[in-house]
Parts: sequence; structure tokens; C-alpha cells
Amino acid sequence: MKRFALFLLLSAFGIPHSSFSAQPNLILILADDLGYADLGCYGNTFNETPNIDRLAREGMRFTQFYAGPVCSPTRCNLQSGQDQARFGITQHIPGHKRPFAKLSDPAVPLQLPLEVETFAECLGKAGYRTGYFGKWHLGGAGFGPASQGWQMAEEIKGNTQPPAEKGGPPQRTAEVLARKAAEFIQANKDHPFLLQISHAAVHIPLSTTPGLKAKYDKKAPMPGYPSNPEYAGLTEELDQSVGLVVEAVEKAGIADNTLILFLSDNGGLEHEQSGRVVTSNQPLRGEKGTLYEGGIRIPAIARWPGKVPAGSRCETPLITMDVFPTFTEVAGATLPKSQPCDSVSLAAVIRDPAAKLARDTLHWHLPHYHHSTPASAMREGDWKLIEFFEDGALELYNLKNDPGEKTNLAKTETARAESMRTALQNWRKQVNALMPVPNPKHDPARALELGKGKKAE
Repeated sequence: MKRFALFLLLSAFGIPHSSFSAQPNLILILADDLGYADLGCYGNTFNETPNIDRLAREGMRFTQFYAGPVCSPTRCNLQSGQDQARFGITQHIPGHKRPFAKLSDPAVPLQLPLEVETFAECLGKAGYRTGYFGKWHLGGAGFGPASQGWQMAEEIKGNTQPPAEKGGPPQRTAEVLARKAAEFIQANKDHPFLLQISHAAVHIPLSTTPGLKAKYDKKAPMPGYPSNPEYAGLTEELDQSVGLVVEAVEKAGIADNTLILFLSDNGGLEHEQSGRVVTSNQPLRGEKGTLYEGGIRIPAIARWPGKVPAGSRCETPLITMDVFPTFTEVAGATLPKSQPCDSVSLAAVIRDPAAKLARDTLHWHLPHYHHSTPASAMREGDWKLIEFFEDGALELYNLKNDPGEKTNLAKTETARAESMRTALQNWRKQVNALMPVPNPKHDPARALELGKGKKAE
């Protein structure tokens, strides 16, 4: 009855409602720094993730889903449906500097501009109730989720929270987020809703519960994988949180009308700042903060009973900014006409993994020093080019034959490499991508030093 009344209200004000009776609830669960090889459904036998694995069994698992190379760029392209290079948010906010490196990289804006219409604002116009809980990392006071269309918003940072009661133990963030998400689901089960849950897990500093730490201390390691007990425990906390969200959806009786999308914000961070290895993205090369596959290819799963084929697998290259037009299409909303859309809807793909998209090229721009040197990259079909800015070096890989990027073909496929370099340069002009410039203070002996008070994320 409440949904019918809302239908009449939308009709009166001319809000799109052509598929209102089928408007699904939309839940986006975003992990932080979770790598491609960290989940059971992606082959990991040390970390235990039964709830996320269940989503994969009951839905679709993506094998070539991409994100930005670090946190804020992905969050920017998710919210806007546009490439982060358009905004200069090509590094985590506020970024860090290497004052003596060969190149001086561009400054990173401190927030996503308020004039950007986010997918929450877009769906809000279509009658959705919107809720955001967790990490934002797209601006401080006045630029948080509450200022970007999220009607109920609570920013929550870190992997621990203050005790619920005085003198009690610290709360675990993953559990807190699940509880708040469940409350939102219960309160809005009779209305179409959009919910984003943005975890801190598995971002460093690593920690977990004593029980999970003891469990993984006793467990035999997985051959070829670091098998770190704290990392595994924190991953399992993330998984338990996902399970509680799914349980809340099912208890509310809305599972068949709810699309759940699980993603990570970038590839896994293999090394802590101390140098300790805590995970591995193998067979992919590289880690967070690089443009190799290990830095940008992420675990991704979609579940929507009766719509997304159970147990399916999609091998089409996709990217996080595609979430905006996907949610817009399945919600029956309208894309904003006042801003570009660099992404494509995945609505057809999540119903049929063999569906073809009108796109075969993806781009990345990382003009900063993170866990590599400044570079851009593009993928065209099975081919991927990385252009490094310090010396103009090119690396070309055929990802179909070489997903681990072990054989650089730039010297043997010279025509293809140069053609892709030209296309990449043209794309940078199209989006007004900011570039690094020669650094007059360059000192090779001090090139790896970070600016005072800055830490690599």
C-alpha cells in the first residue's frame, strides 16, 4: 500500500516510474583494499569467507572487474559515473608527495565537487530512500555523503569503534556497519531503497578479534599465499558483516527484489609500511597503487534472485564507474543531462554474462608516486598498455595469454604499442587529465623520501 501511494505521488510530480512496480532495492557493499585472490570463491583456501562465497554461488562472479588503483579515485568514479581524471582525484585524498622524486605530481583536490550529481541524488529523484554507512574519503565537513544525496548518512572510519558501554571492549567496525545496515533495511523494507556500506576492512593497520586471531594462528597456511592470521581474521569479519546484511534482507522478505553488489575499492595491498607481506594478488602482478592487474582488478559479485543467474561467471572487462548507470537503469531513473557519463550500464550483463557491451576500452591515470612511478594505462580488448612518465617507457601485455603480465611485448608489437600510446594520449586530453612535470629539486639519493608528515596509504 505504501509503495502504491508513493507511485501515485511520483506520477503527480512527473518522476520516472515506468518500471516502478519492479523497482529493486539496491545494496552496494564496498570492501577496502581487498585483493583479487583473498576470497574463497576466488580460490583462497586460508581465508574463510562462506557468506561472500554464498553470494557467488547464488549470483554472478566477475573475473575481470576493475577499479581505480587507490581508494579515493574509485570512490569518485562510483559516485559520479565519470572517470576520476576529470576531477583530478587520481590519488587518495589528500595524497602524499615525494619532494625529491624525478617528477612533481599534480596536487589532489580535497573533495568531490558538490555540483556533481551522484547516483544517490539521481535515485533519490526516482523515489528511493538512500542510506550510507562507513568510509567516504571524498571530502571533509560540508562534502560528506549527507551533502551528496545520501539522506541517512554516517561516516565511520577504521576497523575499531569506541565501546558501546563505558568500560566495555572496543566495537568491531564491520559488525557496527552490519547492525546499522540491518536497521536501515528494516526501516525501509516497504519502500525502494539504495544502501551503500563502505568498510574499512581490510585496510591497514590490521587487527581482528582475539578469537579469530587464535583460529588462524592454528590453521595450516595455504601454499604460495602469505596466510597472515590478522589479515584472515579481518577478512572473516568482513565476511560475517556481509552475512548479517544478507540475513537482514531475507528476514525482511525482500530478497527477490534486492540486487546486492559486492566490490573492492582497489587491488590488495601486499606489503605493510613496515615491509611485512600480508597478502598476495597472485597470479596477478602488482598491488594497490600500481597499474598492474594486481592493483586494479578486484573481486566482484552480484546477487539478485530470479534476475542474476545463480552460479554464473562473467569474463567481460567491467569497471566500478559502471555502477552509476547500472543502478540508474534497473531503478527506472534517468541519467543526469548536466554531466558526462564515461560508463556503461551492466544491466544486460548481470542478467546474461554473455551479453555484449558497446565498449572495448578502459583507461586509468595515476600521475603520482604510490607503489610505482607515475603512469597511465589502457586496456583495449585483450591488450593492455602502460605508459610510464619518468622515461616514457611502454609495457604491452596480452592479458588473454598473459594475465600475470610477465612478457612485455612493446618491442615486438611496436605498431600496436604506438597506436595504443596515441589513443591513451588522446584520452588524457579528452578528460583534461593532469600530468606530472619535471621536478627541479630532484635528488636521486632521496627520491623515495615522503614529504614531512606524510604516509603512504
